Amino acid sequence: MSTLIWVAVALVVVAVYLSWTAGRLDRLHSRLDAARAALDAQLLRRASITQELGTAGVLDPASSMVLYQAAHAARQAEEEHREVAESELSQALRAVFEEPAQVEAVREAPGGEAALEELAEAVRRVPMARRFHNDAVRAARALRRHRKVRWFRLAGHAPFPLAFEMDDEPPAALVARAAH
Repeated sequence: MSTLIWVAVALVVVAVYLSWTAGRLDRLHSRLDAARAALDAQLLRRASITQELGTAGVLDPASSMVLYQAAHAARQAEEEHREVAESELSQALRAVFEEPAQVEAVREAPGGEAALEELAEAVRRVPMARRFHNDAVRAARALRRHRKVRWFRLAGHAPFPLAFEMDDEPPAALVARAAH
């Protein structure tokens, strides 16, 4: 009889531990979803501001076209091509705002100072949002790699989390202007 009690206690302890692990994994997936939503919002904000700047008439026509097309492509990209489109937007921003003279020309235009501040803020927030997302991905992946999670299928049918890898280096002249 006492053996049966010990077996029941052991089963209850294992069940509680597995339940706790499943709850932890669920919280990680929720954190991952929130981080992805925040990243999507920051990427959309950056693309929207860039698109507005490209159509505002404060840049030369070639720069306006480059920014507008890159921002439009980033906003319209399918999920499997999004990382590439966002990287191309980062490259376009660096190409246009490579020189401080271009930043100053935009700043001197009516409404240019506010547009530059908004763009600099958006460009600054994208790498932070991507870091938070990728940290959540790393944590979820680490827990999902454990044998107990795989054997007992504690992750359910949730897809394996993927990091968002993109070129998010900001334009130097834009960041230097924002720092002043």
